[in-house]
Amino acid sequence: MRSKIVAGNWKMNKNLAETETLLTQLSAKMPETNAEVMVAPTYVNLTAAKSALKSSSIQVIAQNMHFAESGAYTGEISGDMLLGIGVDTVIIGHSERRAFFGETDEILAKKVKAALAKNMRVMFCFGEELADRKSDNHFAVVENQLKNALFDLDASDWSKIILAYEPVWAIGTGETASPEQAQEMHAFIRKAITEAVNAEVANKVSILYGGSVKPNNAEEIFSKPDVDGGLIGGASLVAEDFVAIINAI
Repeated sequence: MRSKIVAGNWKMNKNLAETETLLTQLSAKMPETNAEVMVAPTYVNLTAAKSALKSSSIQVIAQNMHFAESGAYTGEISGDMLLGIGVDTVIIGHSERRAFFGETDEILAKKVKAALAKNMRVMFCFGEELADRKSDNHFAVVENQLKNALFDLDASDWSKIILAYEPVWAIGTGETASPEQAQEMHAFIRKAITEAVNAEVANKVSILYGGSVKPNNAEEIFSKPDVDGGLIGGASLVAEDFVAIINAI
Protein backbone atom coordinates (compact mmCIF):
# COMPACT_ATOMS: atom_id res chain seq x y z
CA MET A 1 0.00 0.00 0.00
CA ARG A 2 1.49 3.33 -1.04
CA SER A 3 1.68 6.14 1.50
CA LYS A 4 -0.71 9.01 0.97
CA ILE A 5 1.13 12.28 1.59
CA VAL A 6 0.17 15.95 1.81
CA ALA A 7 3.20 18.24 2.14
CA GLY A 8 3.23 22.01 2.48
CA ASN A 9 6.19 23.82 0.93
CA TRP A 10 6.26 27.23 2.59
CA LYS A 11 9.10 28.52 0.40
CA MET A 12 10.46 31.91 1.58
CA ASN A 13 7.42 32.82 3.64
CA LYS A 14 6.56 33.24 7.34
CA ASN A 15 8.83 34.75 9.97
CA LEU A 16 9.22 33.07 13.36
CA ALA A 17 6.07 34.51 14.93
CA GLU A 18 4.01 33.77 11.83
CA THR A 19 5.41 30.24 11.68
CA GLU A 20 4.45 29.53 15.27
CA THR A 21 0.97 30.98 14.74
CA LEU A 22 0.31 28.89 11.63
CA LEU A 23 1.57 25.70 13.25
CA THR A 24 -0.60 26.32 16.30
CA GLN A 25 -3.60 26.72 14.01
CA LEU A 26 -2.73 23.58 12.04
CA SER A 27 -2.26 21.53 15.20
CA ALA A 28 -5.63 22.65 16.52
CA LYS A 29 -7.43 21.89 13.24
CA MET A 30 -5.52 18.75 12.26
CA PRO A 31 -8.05 16.13 11.19
CA GLU A 32 -7.88 12.38 11.73
CA THR A 33 -6.14 11.03 8.64
CA ASN A 34 -4.15 8.03 7.48
CA ALA A 35 -2.08 10.31 5.26
CA GLU A 36 1.36 11.59 6.18
CA VAL A 37 1.22 15.35 6.67
CA MET A 38 4.38 17.40 6.28
CA VAL A 39 5.37 21.07 6.39
CA ALA A 40 8.57 22.65 5.11
CA PRO A 41 9.20 26.01 6.79
CA THR A 42 12.26 28.09 6.01
CA TYR A 43 15.60 26.89 7.43
CA VAL A 44 15.78 29.41 10.27
CA ASN A 45 12.43 28.24 11.64
CA LEU A 46 12.91 24.47 11.43
CA THR A 47 13.90 24.08 15.09
CA ALA A 48 10.97 26.21 16.23
CA ALA A 49 8.65 24.16 14.02
CA LYS A 50 9.94 20.91 15.52
CA SER A 51 9.27 22.30 18.99
CA ALA A 52 5.81 23.56 18.09
CA LEU A 53 4.82 20.19 16.60
CA LYS A 54 6.40 17.91 19.21
CA SER A 55 2.97 16.59 20.22
CA SER A 56 1.60 16.53 16.67
CA SER A 57 1.69 13.94 13.90
CA ILE A 58 2.70 16.66 11.43
CA GLN A 59 6.24 16.09 10.17
CA VAL A 60 8.77 18.90 9.64
CA ILE A 61 10.85 18.62 6.48
CA ALA A 62 13.49 20.79 4.81
CA GLN A 63 13.24 22.66 1.52
CA ASN A 64 16.77 21.90 0.34
CA MET A 65 20.24 20.68 1.38
CA HIS A 66 23.79 20.66 0.04
CA PHE A 67 25.54 17.54 -1.19
CA ALA A 68 28.71 18.13 0.85
CA GLU A 69 29.00 17.12 4.49
CA SER A 70 30.82 20.34 5.40
CA GLY A 71 33.17 22.92 3.95
CA ALA A 72 33.44 26.34 2.35
CA TYR A 73 29.86 26.58 1.10
CA THR A 74 28.62 29.86 2.55
CA GLY A 75 24.91 29.87 3.21
CA GLU A 76 24.43 26.15 2.66
CA ILE A 77 23.07 23.45 4.98
CA SER A 78 24.24 19.83 5.22
CA GLY A 79 22.34 16.65 5.87
CA ASP A 80 24.01 16.24 9.26
CA MET A 81 22.83 19.73 10.27
CA LEU A 82 19.26 18.76 9.43
CA LEU A 83 19.51 15.43 11.20
CA GLY A 84 20.98 17.21 14.22
CA ILE A 85 17.70 19.08 14.72
CA GLY A 86 15.54 16.05 14.02
CA VAL A 87 14.70 16.73 10.36
CA ASP A 88 15.17 13.61 8.25
CA THR A 89 13.24 14.41 5.07
CA VAL A 90 14.31 16.92 2.43
CA ILE A 91 12.84 18.35 -0.76
CA ILE A 92 15.33 18.14 -3.61
CA GLY A 93 14.99 19.48 -7.14
CA HIS A 94 12.12 21.93 -6.78
CA SER A 95 11.53 23.79 -10.02
CA GLU A 96 12.44 27.09 -8.35
CA ARG A 97 15.81 25.68 -7.31
CA ARG A 98 16.37 24.56 -10.88
CA ALA A 99 15.24 27.84 -12.44
CA PHE A 100 16.57 30.48 -10.02
CA PHE A 101 19.65 28.75 -8.59
CA GLY A 102 20.94 26.81 -11.56
CA GLU A 103 20.55 23.36 -10.08
CA THR A 104 21.25 20.84 -12.82
CA ASP A 105 20.38 17.17 -12.98
CA GLU A 106 24.01 16.43 -12.11
CA ILE A 107 23.87 18.57 -8.95
CA LEU A 108 20.55 17.08 -7.95
CA ALA A 109 21.84 13.53 -8.40
CA LYS A 110 24.67 14.35 -5.98
CA LYS A 111 22.18 15.79 -3.48
CA VAL A 112 19.96 12.73 -3.69
CA LYS A 113 22.88 10.39 -3.09
CA ALA A 114 24.15 12.53 -0.20
CA ALA A 115 20.74 12.44 1.50
CA LEU A 116 20.35 8.70 0.99
CA ALA A 117 23.83 8.12 2.39
CA LYS A 118 22.56 9.73 5.60
CA ASN A 119 19.45 7.51 5.53
CA MET A 120 17.24 10.53 4.89
CA ARG A 121 14.02 10.50 2.91
CA VAL A 122 14.06 12.47 -0.33
CA MET A 123 11.09 14.22 -1.89
CA PHE A 124 12.36 14.57 -5.45
CA CYS A 125 10.69 17.20 -7.63
CA PHE A 126 10.62 17.27 -11.42
CA GLY A 127 8.40 18.43 -14.26
CA GLU A 128 8.11 20.12 -17.60
CA GLU A 129 7.77 23.76 -18.58
CA LEU A 130 4.98 25.11 -20.79
CA ALA A 131 7.11 25.03 -23.94
CA ASP A 132 7.81 21.34 -23.36
CA ARG A 133 4.13 20.53 -23.11
CA LYS A 134 3.18 22.66 -26.11
CA SER A 135 5.83 20.89 -28.19
CA ASP A 136 4.58 17.50 -26.94
CA ASN A 137 7.97 16.88 -25.35
CA HIS A 138 6.75 16.68 -21.75
CA PHE A 139 7.05 12.91 -21.34
CA ALA A 140 10.64 12.91 -22.60
CA VAL A 141 11.61 15.81 -20.32
CA VAL A 142 10.15 14.11 -17.25
CA GLU A 143 11.73 10.76 -18.05
CA ASN A 144 15.14 12.37 -18.55
CA GLN A 145 14.94 14.22 -15.23
CA LEU A 146 14.16 10.95 -13.46
CA LYS A 147 16.81 9.02 -15.39
CA ASN A 148 19.56 11.54 -14.69
CA ALA A 149 18.95 11.74 -10.94
CA LEU A 150 17.34 8.49 -9.83
CA PHE A 151 17.49 5.60 -12.26
CA ASP A 152 21.00 4.52 -11.25
CA LEU A 153 19.93 4.05 -7.62
CA ASP A 154 19.67 0.58 -6.15
CA ALA A 155 16.14 -0.75 -5.89
CA SER A 156 16.49 -0.73 -2.10
CA ASP A 157 17.12 3.04 -2.14
CA TRP A 158 13.64 3.69 -3.47
CA SER A 159 12.06 3.00 -0.09
CA LYS A 160 13.43 6.46 0.86
CA ILE A 161 12.16 8.23 -2.28
CA ILE A 162 8.97 10.26 -2.64
CA LEU A 163 8.30 11.74 -6.07
CA ALA A 164 6.61 15.10 -6.67
CA TYR A 165 5.58 15.84 -10.24
CA GLU A 166 5.46 19.58 -10.86
CA PRO A 167 4.13 20.87 -14.16
CA VAL A 168 6.16 24.09 -13.97
CA TRP A 169 3.55 25.96 -15.99
CA ALA A 170 1.01 25.30 -13.22
CA ILE A 171 3.02 26.61 -10.25
CA GLY A 172 2.00 30.04 -8.97
CA THR A 173 0.28 30.82 -12.25
CA GLY A 174 -3.26 29.94 -11.28
CA GLU A 175 -3.15 27.25 -13.97
CA THR A 176 -3.63 23.65 -12.95
CA ALA A 177 -3.17 20.48 -14.93
CA SER A 178 -6.53 18.78 -15.24
CA PRO A 179 -6.99 15.69 -13.08
CA GLU A 180 -6.80 13.68 -16.30
CA GLN A 181 -3.49 15.30 -17.27
CA ALA A 182 -2.13 14.63 -13.80
CA GLN A 183 -3.19 10.98 -13.93
CA GLU A 184 -1.75 10.55 -17.42
CA MET A 185 1.66 11.82 -16.31
CA HIS A 186 1.66 9.93 -13.01
CA ALA A 187 0.83 6.70 -14.85
CA PHE A 188 3.64 7.41 -17.32
CA ILE A 189 6.06 7.97 -14.43
CA ARG A 190 5.11 4.68 -12.83
CA LYS A 191 5.58 2.90 -16.17
CA ALA A 192 9.01 4.51 -16.63
CA ILE A 193 10.09 3.34 -13.17
CA THR A 194 8.82 -0.16 -13.92
CA GLU A 195 11.00 -0.28 -17.03
CA ALA A 196 14.06 1.32 -15.39
CA VAL A 197 13.93 -0.37 -11.97
CA ASN A 198 11.12 -2.87 -11.48
CA ALA A 199 7.37 -3.10 -11.05
CA GLU A 200 7.52 -3.58 -7.29
CA VAL A 201 9.35 -0.28 -6.80
CA ALA A 202 7.03 1.49 -9.24
CA ASN A 203 3.94 0.29 -7.42
CA LYS A 204 5.26 1.21 -3.98
CA VAL A 205 6.67 4.71 -4.59
CA SER A 206 4.37 7.62 -3.71
CA ILE A 207 3.96 10.14 -6.51
CA LEU A 208 2.59 13.52 -5.47
CA TYR A 209 1.10 16.17 -7.70
CA GLY A 210 2.65 19.61 -7.23
CA GLY A 211 0.84 22.16 -9.35
CA SER A 212 -1.56 24.63 -7.71
CA VAL A 213 -3.57 22.20 -5.60
CA LYS A 214 -6.37 24.04 -3.81
CA PRO A 215 -9.32 23.07 -1.64
CA ASN A 216 -11.66 23.26 -4.63
CA ASN A 217 -9.70 20.85 -6.84
CA ALA A 218 -7.84 18.61 -4.39
CA GLU A 219 -10.46 15.89 -4.06
CA GLU A 220 -10.76 15.33 -7.80
CA ILE A 221 -6.99 15.31 -8.31
CA PHE A 222 -6.40 12.98 -5.37
CA SER A 223 -9.08 10.58 -6.61
CA LYS A 224 -6.94 9.52 -9.56
CA PRO A 225 -5.40 6.07 -9.08
CA ASP A 226 -1.76 7.05 -9.56
CA VAL A 227 -1.89 10.35 -7.62
CA ASP A 228 -0.83 9.70 -4.04
CA GLY A 229 -1.16 13.21 -2.63
CA GLY A 230 0.19 16.67 -3.19
CA LEU A 231 3.09 19.04 -2.65
CA ILE A 232 1.22 22.19 -1.78
CA GLY A 233 2.52 25.74 -2.18
CA GLY A 234 0.41 28.81 -1.46
CA ALA A 235 -2.55 26.95 -0.02
CA SER A 236 -0.32 25.47 2.70
CA LEU A 237 0.20 28.97 4.14
CA VAL A 238 -3.45 29.21 5.20
CA ALA A 239 -4.47 26.75 7.90
CA GLU A 240 -8.08 26.34 6.73
CA ASP A 241 -7.01 25.70 3.13
CA PHE A 242 -4.30 23.21 4.05
CA VAL A 243 -6.64 21.32 6.35
CA ALA A 244 -9.26 21.19 3.59
CA ILE A 245 -6.68 19.66 1.26
CA ILE A 246 -5.70 17.12 3.93
CA ASN A 247 -9.36 16.20 4.30
CA ALA A 248 -9.61 15.75 0.53
CA ILE A 249 -7.19 12.85 0.56
